[in-house]
Amino acid sequence: MKTEERSDSSRPAEEPAAPAGRAGHRPDLVAAGVGALLVAVACGVGWAWQRSNGELQAQWPPLLASWNPHVGPGTPAALTVAAAVVAYGPALADRLPWRRLLLTAWATALAWIFSLALIEGWYRGIARRLTTKHEYLRVIDRFDDIPAALRGFTDHIVVGPPGNWPAHVAGHPPGATLTFVWLDRIGLGGGAWAGVFCIVLGASGVAAVLIAVRALAGERLARRAAPFLALAPFAVWTGTSADGYFAGVAAWSIAFLAVAATRRSLLAACASGLLFGWTCYLSYGLPLIALPLATVLLITRTTRPVLPFLTAALTVPLAFTLTGFAWWEAYPLLVERYYQGAGGVRPYAYWVWGNLAAATLAVGLATAAGLRRTLAATPSAALGALHPRRPAPTAEAALTLLVLAALLALLAADLSGMSKAETERIWQPFYFWLLPATALLPVRGRRGWLGAQAGVALLVNHLVWTGW
Repeated sequence: MKTEERSDSSRPAEEPAAPAGRAGHRPDLVAAGVGALLVAVACGVGWAWQRSNGELQAQWPPLLASWNPHVGPGTPAALTVAAAVVAYGPALADRLPWRRLLLTAWATALAWIFSLALIEGWYRGIARRLTTKHEYLRVIDRFDDIPAALRGFTDHIVVGPPGNWPAHVAGHPPGATLTFVWLDRIGLGGGAWAGVFCIVLGASGVAAVLIAVRALAGERLARRAAPFLALAPFAVWTGTSADGYFAGVAAWSIAFLAVAATRRSLLAACASGLLFGWTCYLSYGLPLIALPLATVLLITRTTRPVLPFLTAALTVPLAFTLTGFAWWEAYPLLVERYYQGAGGVRPYAYWVWGNLAAATLAVGLATAAGLRRTLAATPSAALGALHPRRPAPTAEAALTLLVLAALLALLAADLSGMSKAETERIWQPFYFWLLPATALLPVRGRRGWLGAQAGVALLVNHLVWTGW
């Protein structure tokens, strides 16, 4: 029986010397401490602000959650998964053959997400989540005639006319709702199937990120990131919100473009474009994924995939427009609907930085430490990438640029004012690309950082009711 071979790059490597100004653990711990302090301040200020006038529209800011200490059926499984990844994850990530590592990371992420969701039980944690009054499954029967529903979609976005859409349907392009309509059409209707679908697709994003990191920054850094991706704290909100599904689709778009750019694959370029086009019709904020996509081309210094990518990407808006839905007409109405609801009450002055505290909880303190290393490496990485006569970026520089692109996309979403609260859920497509920053942390402390990551998720899921 033929065994799968591995390249030398997949073997555990000696710890490379850290660039000047980045050696040592103390700055990493300081960065993690700053992240924890930001969360603490956001909790204290947010609690006082909400108690004084209720403007934040969140019971437990900076999260959209309520205080509810509890355990549940998923608690033993979640603790077991966390302990197993902390104990064995780094070693397995170093030793497993590449394809087996991808499957193992995906399976581990699935187990992690499911176990966290099941802390609330099957019905409350999974089957009910996408059936509440704000969700997509409440309007399935209004899409019996899909072309007619798309032609009239914008008529029901703003509150006022009869039959306005529920909040999440109105707040997203119709691709999100159509996904659940099609699931219903093929016999997978109801909240349970919808929840499982979102979890499986959301968890697959782990494999997509690993494929992209390997293509752009090498296998060594991809392997280092694998346990952190599988044990991501934002798994609390992947199970189950539709944003986990959106994150998976966006991640595969970037992964396919990385493959297309490094292997000259026409098929991968078309797949990337098609998925990016679909991503833009899942959420109005996800055209920002263009930043990581453009960075893939910057890192690889090629424009070869651009034409097939754009050709495939444009088929999605063309299909929707010909059917009767115009994205550019719907977005201004969505802005109006946003300010008719909580978005018009929640103060920008708090959420513009409170969102970042919620993001810190979602990506974990290890990612905060990794982002410190990313920012320290940014000047040299950016200068090297933009200089036409310099050689291609090193593995570390390539990873730095990819993480930085996701961070810039997240900051753009934050400054827009269209993401006031709920960013622990909404920004999952960006969080996936921040977590690889953990690959820059020293090998020696990986288990401790993984424990910190798991601890954040377990505390959040057991202390508050997130509603997602």
